[in-house]
Amino acid sequence: MNKQESSYRWVVFSTVLLAYFIIISQRTAPGLITDQLMKDFHVSAAVIGLMSSFQFFAYAGFQIPVGLLSDRYGPNRFLILGTILTGIGCIIYYFSPNEYVLILSRFLVGIGDSMIFVNLVIILSQWFKANEFVKLLGMISLVSSLGSLMATVPFSVWISFAGWRTPFLTIGIILVLLSYLLYTVLVLKPKKIFKNDSDMKKKRNKNRESVWKILRRTISERQAWATFLCHFGLVGAYVGFIGSWGVPYGIHVLDLSRSEASQLMMYGLFGAILGGPLMSWITSRLGTIKKVYTFVHIITFLSWGGLFLTGVNPSFILVVVLFFLVGFGNGASALTFAVVRKSFPIEEVGVVTGFSNMGGFISAVLLPIVFGKVLDLFPKDSINIGYHYGFIIPVLFSFIGAIGAIMIKEEKTEEKNVLNDLQ
Repeated sequence: MNKQESSYRWVVFSTVLLAYFIIISQRTAPGLITDQLMKDFHVSAAVIGLMSSFQFFAYAGFQIPVGLLSDRYGPNRFLILGTILTGIGCIIYYFSPNEYVLILSRFLVGIGDSMIFVNLVIILSQWFKANEFVKLLGMISLVSSLGSLMATVPFSVWISFAGWRTPFLTIGIILVLLSYLLYTVLVLKPKKIFKNDSDMKKKRNKNRESVWKILRRTISERQAWATFLCHFGLVGAYVGFIGSWGVPYGIHVLDLSRSEASQLMMYGLFGAILGGPLMSWITSRLGTIKKVYTFVHIITFLSWGGLFLTGVNPSFILVVVLFFLVGFGNGASALTFAVVRKSFPIEEVGVVTGFSNMGGFISAVLLPIVFGKVLDLFPKDSINIGYHYGFIIPVLFSFIGAIGAIMIKEEKTEEKNVLNDLQ
C-alpha cells in the first residue's frame, strides 16, 4: 500500500498538527508574564529580552542543520526529539530558581521548537501528494495561529487562576507524553503497515548529493535569500514583539490589565487566522504570488509605521486595527513556503524551508534584545516614550521584508500550475 494513498496519512496529519499546535502556544506564552518575571527575579528589561532571544537564537541556529539532517536521515525521530526537548524545557521553566535557569529552559524550548516545522513539512510531503501538500499549507498556517491564540486570553486566565509556573509544568508533561504517541504513529505503526518503505529509503539515500554541495547551492540562490528576507520582515518582527513586549506594551502604555493586554495580542492573531487562507485565495485568483506577497509586505510595513506614528499616547482603537493588520501579514507568511515549493526540488525542500524559516527567527532574536535595550534607556515613569521609539525596530525589519518580496523571481510559464494547487 502506498503512503500517499493510505487513509492512515490523516492519522499522521492530525497527530503531527496536535504537537505543532501545543508547541506553537509555548513560543509566545512567556510574553504574558514578562513584567511578572522582572518583578519575581529582580531583572531588567534587557535580561528578559535576552531570555526571549536565546529561545529564538536556538530556533534560528538549528534551522539549516535540522533541514539537512532531516532530508538525509528522515524527519520522524527529529520531530519526536523536538517535542521531548520542548516539554523538558517547559518543565525546567516551572522549577527555575533564577534568571539563568529561565534562560536555559527557553534555550531548550528553542532547540526543540527548531525541529518541529521543518520536519512537519517533510513528513507531510512524504505522506501527501504535491497538490494535497500545498493545500495543507493553509491548514498549517491556521493551526499555527490557533496555537498562538491559545497563548493569549486562555493561557492568561489559566495563569491568573493557578500562577505562572503550573501552566508551564502541565504543558511540559503533556508534550513529553505526546512524544510517545508520535513515536507510535510515525515509527511503530508504519513499520507494520508499509513493509517496503525501508527499501525505498535505502535506494533514495544512495543517490543523495553531499550536504555541503546542497548547502552551497542553497545559499547562492537569490530565491532562497528572497524567502529568507520575507520571513525576516513578516514573522520575526511579529513573533519577537508578541513573544516579549506585546503584553507589557498593553499594560504600561494603554493602561490595560494583563488579561486585557493579552486580548490586544489576540486581535493580531485574528488577523493571522484570516491572512493565510485569504491571501492564498487571492493569489490563486490573480495568478501571481509576487504581487500579492509584495502588497502584504507593504501593508505590514505601513502598519508598524503607524504604531510608531501613533506617538506616546496612542488611540486604543487605532492600535487594535494596526495589530490586526500586522497579524494579517504574519498569517500570509505561508506564501514563503509556496515560493520554496515552487522554486526548489522536493529533495531540497527541507533545507530551503529551514533557511527561509531561519530568517524569521533571526529577527525574532534581535528584536527583543534591541527593544529591551531601548526601554532601559527610559525611566519607568516615561516607559511609554521608550515603546514609541522601540517601534522603529519592527519598522526597519518590515522594510527589509518588503525588499525580499521584491527580490522574488516569478516564472510566468510555471506559475499557473503551482497556484492551482493553492486552491
